[in-house]
Amino acid sequence: MEQVTDHLLAAARKVIAVHINYPSRAAQRGRTPEQPSYFLKPSSSLAHSGSTVERPAGCELLGYEGEIALIIGKPARRVGIEDAWSHVEWVTASNDLGVYDLRYADKGSNLRSKGGDGFTPLGPALIPASDVDPAGLRIRTWHNGELVQDDTTEDLLFPFAQLVADLSQLLTLEEGDVILTGTPAGASVAKPGDVVEIEVTGGGLGTGRLTTTVTEGTTAFADFGARPRTDDIQREEAYGSREAAGLPAVVPVLTPELKKKLESVATATLSSQMRKRGLNNVSIDGLQATRPDRRVVGLARTLRYVPNREDLFKTHGGGFNAQKRAIESVNEGDILVMDARGEKGTGTVGDILALRAQVRGAVAIITDGGVRDYSAVADLDIPTYFASRHPAVLGRRHVPWDTDITIACGGTTVQPGDIIVADSDGIVVVPPCIAEELVDECIEQEREEAFIFQMVEQGNSVDGLFPMNAQWRARYEGWAGSPEGAQGD
Repeated sequence: MEQVTDHLLAAARKVIAVHINYPSRAAQRGRTPEQPSYFLKPSSSLAHSGSTVERPAGCELLGYEGEIALIIGKPARRVGIEDAWSHVEWVTASNDLGVYDLRYADKGSNLRSKGGDGFTPLGPALIPASDVDPAGLRIRTWHNGELVQDDTTEDLLFPFAQLVADLSQLLTLEEGDVILTGTPAGASVAKPGDVVEIEVTGGGLGTGRLTTTVTEGTTAFADFGARPRTDDIQREEAYGSREAAGLPAVVPVLTPELKKKLESVATATLSSQMRKRGLNNVSIDGLQATRPDRRVVGLARTLRYVPNREDLFKTHGGGFNAQKRAIESVNEGDILVMDARGEKGTGTVGDILALRAQVRGAVAIITDGGVRDYSAVADLDIPTYFASRHPAVLGRRHVPWDTDITIACGGTTVQPGDIIVADSDGIVVVPPCIAEELVDECIEQEREEAFIFQMVEQGNSVDGLFPMNAQWRARYEGWAGSPEGAQGD
């Protein structure tokens, strides 16, 4: 079997890398792209199997990513998907190395963070593309002998032929060009002395293990350019999780204790306490509910629709659009809040997507637009809050545009991570930074109101009682300390 040679490396005029292509990686990153996106690596980053790669001096996070590399055999310009694979001559293993310490300086280009010398080793053997099924390949990565990545190309987000065809629409893929096709979950960080091995197999053929050894750089970065810099966000991304990076777990904003407290108080009480803090525009107004008697508490996830424009609907309305991405990204305890601009003339959610949100653990759906398949949606356990019923499908008035951004819904602003509380009185948006102190004061307010209600029930006038004057306040303090008053805690 032919091997990666100096001649082959020298023939590569372009190295093109795909950002996200494996569902496992998309799930790990928490985002699924609608279309493939790419970045360039310089051909000077190419290296052989058995080479060493330097972690630059002052850098902490040299990330490795096992990938399948495609090597173009004949030029491709504006080719179709059905013909694209014939332009690929070889398949081999690659390691898409990069230092997360310089990502901040690249502003998305990845030039310095991914373009260092030796940052794209290939090999060792070349598999003829004509001898394998591009959807039947397997990639595995070992870090110091431990298997850390193991995936196949069976269910890629963007099959290899699509990548070749897509790239060829704008630029000519030349003989020798290399396409790195994305990495599965499991990529992590290598340190000096570590050995990373990657192998691609398929159709009874294999590349053998591409071996790269990490060394420590000794030449410091000059002070006339960007210097290495990192933080916990980059560490989490480089290692794949906070746990793998050795970082403490993030304490959830909506703890079980806080949620229980919020479930115990009325939205009317929350609204009045927020008014005392100068927050008046915190209610989502004008909606009806499939389960008006249900009290729900959850964290906001957001989806924004824009007015329909036919050309934009063609590019953003079909496939795995923002609406579907929003549904597929909600987790247990989330509330999906939709900005439909109060436009009631079409459905923004129906029974299938509402069911999917329920299955994923969402506690409610809120839209200031229409709902379709109303009877089926109303039969679901998950409450849906909506402005109207309408039979029209998506595309009549809306284009699903983006997710997890600040939106407007029912006359107020909602941000991802806001706490949403809904009951028979309405829906309020609670800023998470004040939730703890707010709910404690709500509990106290409702205990005071329970006392006032009892006093009125016994025939007392509200004059001086509601609100309480000093005399009634003293009586309340005595009542609150009694067994009867303690029942309200």
